[in-house]
Amino acid sequence: MDLWQRILATVADEFSDLPDAETFTRVVVRLVLAALLGALVGLERELAGKPAGLRTHMLVALGAALFVLIPLQAGIELGDLSRVIQGLLAGVGFLCAGAILKGDAEDEVHGLTTAASLWMTTAIGLGVGLGRDTTAALSTVLVLGILRLEGPLKRWIEQRRRGRLVATADRDEGH
Repeated sequence: MDLWQRILATVADEFSDLPDAETFTRVVVRLVLAALLGALVGLERELAGKPAGLRTHMLVALGAALFVLIPLQAGIELGDLSRVIQGLLAGVGFLCAGAILKGDAEDEVHGLTTAASLWMTTAIGLGVGLGRDTTAALSTVLVLGILRLEGPLKRWIEQRRRGRLVATADRDEGH
C-alpha cells in the first residue's frame, strides 16, 4: 500500500462513525430536529425582543443533543451518561446565570424567563439526542404555550392587583 492509499484509508476511517444509512439518518434527524425545536423557542424569544434569541436557542438545543449523541455512539454505558448530562447542565447553568441581571431595586431582576427558556431548550435538546423526539416536541409546545401566556397572565394579575389596591384605598377613605 503506497502513501496515498494509506492517507485515503486513514481519512475514510476517520469518517467511519456513521457506518450505515440508518445510523447516518438517525444522527441527521436528531441534530436537525434539535436545532428546529430550539429555533421555535428562540424565535418566540426573538419576537419578544429578548437578548437570547433564535441562534442562541438553536445552538443550545443542538449542543445538548450532540453532547449526549456522541457518547451514545461511542457506546457509553447509561450510568456513565448521567455524568455527561450533569456536566452539561452545570455548564448551561453558567450560561443561564449570565442571562440574569439584578437591578438597583431589591425586587428588580431581569432575564429569569430567558434563563429558564435556555434551560428548557437544553432539556429539549437532550431529549432529542437521546431519541425521545415526541417527548421533546411535546415539551417544546408546552414551553411555547407558557411563553405566549406570560404577557396576558401578567396583565391579568396586574389588573387584579390594581383592583384590590383601589378597593383598599376606597375602604380606607370611607367610600
